[in-house]
Parts: sequence; structure tokens; C-alpha cells
Amino acid sequence: MRKVHPEFAYQSRELEGQIEGILGDPPDRKNYQRMIDALVEEYASGGGIEDVNMLAFALVDHLEFKDPKGLLAEAADYEFGDAGRVFAMASCKGEAAARMYAALEENMPELGRQAIITAFLHLNPRKWDDDDQSLEQLSANDDGDDVDDEDQASDDFAQMFDQDGD
Repeated sequence: MRKVHPEFAYQSRELEGQIEGILGDPPDRKNYQRMIDALVEEYASGGGIEDVNMLAFALVDHLEFKDPKGLLAEAADYEFGDAGRVFAMASCKGEAAARMYAALEENMPELGRQAIITAFLHLNPRKWDDDDQSLEQLSANDDGDDVDDEDQASDDFAQMFDQDGD
């Protein structure tokens, strides 16, 4: 298991929620496919919303990964990375998706890098470790010493602000 940047872990979880939200309950595959097709066309034309999650959503069903280990290594840094290298580690199947991929590499390389890695992590959850950010985990070593039992100010503290000297 490999650690990934917390923002990539977050974006991967968000992508999962977005996919489930678009599919709905019961799943509406036609609506889902219409949404994907619209996003692919928008990004292929050089436009589209500049959002990592939306872009990952457009890419996720079309990506093929050539270098999973390399993509996992690239997931260690969210802000800085080699976009050209990441684009070379994957490709898109299908004519429209391939046009989208080329347009992203030209117009939004850094955002594309982040979206490719996010989609990769979403599709390969067993290859990486997500930090447990649950309240139970965060409070596991908390012994409560930072919580005052009394809400009153000490006498020394109160006297610092006593104008009358009482």
C-alpha cells in the first residue's frame, strides 16, 4: 500500500460520490451516459469547467493506464508534478475521448494531470492507503488535557484586568 497526497484521496472520494449521485437510485445509465458524453464533447472542444472532479468524471470511463506504478508515484504530490509524464502514462479509448485527452494536454495540462491521477485512484482503491480522518481516529490519542474543566478565570488572570485593585 502506498500513501497518496490527502487532496488526491479527497478528490477520489468526491468522484465516487459524484458518480453515485449522477447514477441515482435506482441507477439511470442513460442519464449517466448523456452526462459523460456532454462533458467529453465540451472538453474535446477545448472548453469545459476547470474543475478536477468534473474532469475526472469525464475521463474515468475512458482511461486506460499504461504505467500504474508511475501514476501511484505521481499521486504523492498534488500541486507539483510533470503533466507530460502523467499524460504519457495513460490514454483514452474512443474517438471523442481521445480528442478530449489531446485537448486537455494542450489547454489544461496541470488540471488534466490531477484529474487523471484522481480517476486512477478512484478505479484502483486497493493500490493506495487513505489516511483515516474519522473523528474516532483523530481523537484516539487525545487524553483531554487541552480541555479546562472550569470555565472561570483564575484569580491571577482576573486581577490583571481589575481597574480598582480589589
